[in-house]
Amino acid sequence: MRHSDAVTANPKIPEPISDRVVVNAPPERLYAMVADITRMGEWSPVSTGGHWEDDTEHGAGAWFVGTNATAERSWETRCLVEVAEPGVEFRFVVGGNRTRWGYRFRAVDSGTEVTESWELLSDGVASFVERFGDHAEEEIAKRVETARAGIPETLAQLKAVAESAS
Repeated sequence: MRHSDAVTANPKIPEPISDRVVVNAPPERLYAMVADITRMGEWSPVSTGGHWEDDTEHGAGAWFVGTNATAERSWETRCLVEVAEPGVEFRFVVGGNRTRWGYRFRAVDSGTEVTESWELLSDGVASFVERFGDHAEEEIAKRVETARAGIPETLAQLKAVAESAS
């Protein structure tokens, strides 16, 4: 096996990415906005929204289908809510085990500090290897950069929407 084949066979899991912003709004309202996955397209540069698989279940353990679009393509992802603690945290895993997205809310003097995080999990890396073979590392790097650029954009837009509604 060539060295490059060994690297491709086991690409490294990238470090999680996160960023934060302070929003002049209470944690409970920001949580409600983010946990309403149908609204995600209002602030995300990639997500266009989504729908719950069961309209009565929206807490931890619930599944939803997220809709996404870029200039190149559109797609859907099935997501499992891991944490749904109003005013504190909303976190879900794409594909049930591939990518983790999270939002934490912490009250501060000037409103709420919102932290958004993204993490590619080992099953996500395996999915890139299966889909892209020798190009898996390149595709993972592109996905990391998309998240790195998208998180601050999402937070800025969330802030703008939340503060305009105040």
